[in-house]
Parts: sequence; C-alpha cells; structure tokens
Amino acid sequence: MVVGAFPIAKLLYLGVRQLSKPVANRIKAGARRSEFFKNYVCLPPAQVYHWVEMRTKMRIMGFRGSTIKPLNEEAAAELGAELLGEAIIFIIGGGCMVLEYSRQAANSRRKEEELTETINSLQTQLGELALTTETLDAQIREVNRLLLSLPSAPSSK
Repeated sequence: MVVGAFPIAKLLYLGVRQLSKPVANRIKAGARRSEFFKNYVCLPPAQVYHWVEMRTKMRIMGFRGSTIKPLNEEAAAELGAELLGEAIIFIIGGGCMVLEYSRQAANSRRKEEELTETINSLQTQLGELALTTETLDAQIREVNRLLLSLPSAPSSK
C-alpha cells in the first residue's frame, strides 16, 4: 500500500479554520457587549443586510413599493454580530487560501529554476563534450597523418 505525502499545509489550514471559529465567537460576544461595536460595527451592516434581504424577497413576491421597517436594536445587534463572525471566518479562510497559493507559486517557481539550472548545466556539459570530441578527432587525424608519413617497413620474404 502506497501512502502519499500528507500535505502539512492542508492540516494547518484546517487547524486555523477550527481555531478561527472560537475567535470569531469571542469577537461576536465582545461586539454584543460593547456599545461602540454595537452601534458602529454591528448595527449598520445588519440593517443594510436586512434591507437588501427584505427588498429582494418583496420583489420576488411581487410587492414593489413597500417600505421596509428597520430591525429593532437587539435583533440588529445579533444579526450584525453573526455577520461579523462569518466575515472573520471568511477572511481567515481567504487568507489561508492566499498563503497556500503563494506557497504553491513559490514551489513552482523553485522547481522551474531548478529545471532551468539543470538544462543550463546539461548544455554546458554538451558543449564541453563537443569540444573534447573535436580535440580527440583532431588528435586522431594527426596520428593517422603521422602513420601515413612513416616509411613502410620492407617486407621480409
């Protein structure tokens, strides 16, 4: 049974995703308690999300000119905290994907450089072998010329 190499990056990615959920939950809890977060971070996106969602539902059902009442503060704070938590998880996941992509690109670039280096080395060796072959060929011609210029030994019969 052949077992492939287990990619450690994928394991780290899953670990980061699992750790991001409790972090997002803590931030959500802090956002619910803090008035600043509640008023300036959670409520506006929640109201916009509610408005877009209700507007879309109304248009699908055929109601065009209906006005949409904003959410009450408690429901908007809860929805805003949920949106904030999901955004944090999404950002962490996206960051992991970007890091994985850059890691893969660096590996690919490194392999490409190694391949180029190998090709250059082989080309250099080929040039050296061609030069050596030419040198040996010249030496063989010189030896043949010398052999032909030697007087032939008289045959003894």
